[in-house]
Amino acid sequence: MDSDALVRVRPNIAPVRSPALQIFLRDAQFGMIARRIRGEGTDFEALAEYEPGMDRRRIDWKSSARHARLFAKEYEVERNNQIVFAFDCGQTMCEPVAGLPRIDRAVTAALTTAYVALKAQDRVALYGFAARPQVLTPFVTHSRDFVRLQHAAATLDYHAEEPNFTLALSQLSARLQRRSLIVLFSDFTDPTSAELMIENVGRLVERHIVMFVVMADAELAEIVAAPALDMQAVAMAVTATALARQRALVLQRLRHLGVRVVEAPHDRIGVRLLDAYLAVKRQGSIG
Repeated sequence: MDSDALVRVRPNIAPVRSPALQIFLRDAQFGMIARRIRGEGTDFEALAEYEPGMDRRRIDWKSSARHARLFAKEYEVERNNQIVFAFDCGQTMCEPVAGLPRIDRAVTAALTTAYVALKAQDRVALYGFAARPQVLTPFVTHSRDFVRLQHAAATLDYHAEEPNFTLALSQLSARLQRRSLIVLFSDFTDPTSAELMIENVGRLVERHIVMFVVMADAELAEIVAAPALDMQAVAMAVTATALARQRALVLQRLRHLGVRVVEAPHDRIGVRLLDAYLAVKRQGSIG
């Protein structure tokens, strides 16, 4: 092989092909993804006979009086929402978590949820940035075009530089002509970079639904929990505790802004993200 030849490494999409997800998608053909979740959503679709466990606020009293039995309104879950998966490709996201860079784990989680979103008839785009924007795909509208997202994700590159949140998020917002769900994968190690991130994410929340996805720092937690057997261990524990408090404060500030924070261990981030997406979709708060 020519040493100068370009070798493209595609992201891991094994979770998309997993039997568990395929069973979920198959079963969902009769539920929220292809049709609706009974009693949830925002767009009125039909009346159905009331059953125990349904939300009593959905009861249509006029129709119930006419038919001499209880009927409840069913609502269709929104479709055709715009979902943007935005990746910080800067220094912190290059660092490994259990042997793989954070960005690689983020891409795997994003592609899994993107596949479900396409099955749910939403529109999906990918956006990558570091010191400047790198990748912004057109919106993909059908699951058969999922491979286009996979190819685009393979072009996301790592950069040993700080991300420019001001430039990246302002350009993203300018390109979005309608309210969207923006899923931002990032991390932070110091208060200065976190402050810039919070400031710019706060502007996005004014127009869009924003989800901030971050992997729990297991190494930090281990240092905090480890027994302090000598002075070096004590010093490490004190530093780690301070960093953990700063981290918790940043995430709390994001929540106060209205950002939906998804924090989980690296091996659970995909499931937690999928749950968060489905919760937002059920609420009908995107469109």
